[in-house]
Amino acid sequence: MPTTQVILKEQIKGLGAEADVVKVKRGFARNFLLPQGKAYEATKGNLRYTERLKAVRAEREAKETLEAEKLAAKLKKLKLKLTLSTGQGGKAFGSITTIDIAKAITEETKLEIDRHMIVLEKPIKSTGNFEILVKLGHEVTATVKLAVSSAGAPAPAEGEDAAD
Repeated sequence: MPTTQVILKEQIKGLGAEADVVKVKRGFARNFLLPQGKAYEATKGNLRYTERLKAVRAEREAKETLEAEKLAAKLKKLKLKLTLSTGQGGKAFGSITTIDIAKAITEETKLEIDRHMIVLEKPIKSTGNFEILVKLGHEVTATVKLAVSSAGAPAPAEGEDAAD
């Protein structure tokens, strides 16, 4: 397939951000990027205008970083408590996943957190205290404290750690 170079006007997920010169398939550029106004053709004249786009990009990234740092400060103070359904002998029914954690964060703080931002190696299937990493973008992360208790049992004490 023949390719062409374009200069992006805005951030496009999976492709690049403002002022990036990217190589895409000619049909994608001709049928989507150019008609939608999301890119310019990469001509000598248009390459000169990338400086303005780079300034817009730097401003947007600075604003996003500031917002992410504010959100990280709020999340670091947060202590979530979730309940895990267990049967006789402490056997867990189901698990606590990133979806459950994202819903709990939204209920507690009214902040929308995408479940893909939450780093969880595997679903939580035991009770105890956990520290959950949340990647907020632009190398900003926050740690949320999570106390998981069994249905009908009290939440674990602050000093106890979960056994993996």
